[in-house]
Amino acid sequence: MPTEPRGDEAAWTVLKTVQWTVAYFKRQGLESPRVDAETLLAHTLGCQRIDLYLRHDQPLNSDELRDFKQSIKRRSQHEPVAFITGEKEFWSLRFQVTPDVLIPRPDTECLVEHALRHLPDADTVANTLLELGTGSGAISVVLAHERPRLRCLATDRSWLPVQTARNNARHHRVEDRLTFMVGHWLEALTADRHLFDIIVTNPPYIRTGDLERLPTDIYQFEPIVALDGGQDGLGAIRQIVSQAHRRLKAGGVLFIEIAHDQCSAVADLVRQVDAYDHIVCHKDLGGHDRVVQIHKR
Repeated sequence: MPTEPRGDEAAWTVLKTVQWTVAYFKRQGLESPRVDAETLLAHTLGCQRIDLYLRHDQPLNSDELRDFKQSIKRRSQHEPVAFITGEKEFWSLRFQVTPDVLIPRPDTECLVEHALRHLPDADTVANTLLELGTGSGAISVVLAHERPRLRCLATDRSWLPVQTARNNARHHRVEDRLTFMVGHWLEALTADRHLFDIIVTNPPYIRTGDLERLPTDIYQFEPIVALDGGQDGLGAIRQIVSQAHRRLKAGGVLFIEIAHDQCSAVADLVRQVDAYDHIVCHKDLGGHDRVVQIHKR
């Protein structure tokens, strides 16, 4: 890590700091140098990215320079920006994230979108939803935020992500309609006999042999347990598909985020379970298969 920015503190304006950092991140081979530089500097200054353009001539003080240097160092080592800032935007909401949870991604908004289409937008309808592997809680929190009568039960295998999810539910004022339980997939519900209108999940679906090919930002920093789908990438999905129907009401729907090449394989798994009626595969904005929608009879 170079000692720059250096020299007269007053000379390090917002504009100069951004320009230097963008150039440095480019030399480090980072994929989004300007976005990263502006996001980290805005976080250091306690403002929004757009505000930087109104502060181009504002100099950074010594504390701000010190803190920003630390952020530059961490990002140059490929630590995700979201872990440096401790937050990530998803569905236009801000979520706390920690190294114990998968960083919410735009791809997962496809899952949210199709779940919302199946949830009536009416104050008179109170649906129930189960999320398996909640992580940061982003999916359940967004769905509860968008559907004021929705009640959610969200599970995760560890208390650490559950604590983060609870913080996010509290921050977005939906904690009174979200319940959290700890356990591996549906095993968390052994003492609970409720049936649900909808089950949603973004399980690990990357093949074990492909993990090392992931970007360093992901492979070395995000929780592998949230990424590793086993030898064929279907380990968690296979377990969920085989058991989820027991927790769905008649006519209930299971939504699963998948890899772009897994729709056919998941359809084969669904056909092996007599309880399901049919399956629909939805594409993301890039035109890739991203979400399967499975209906129970």
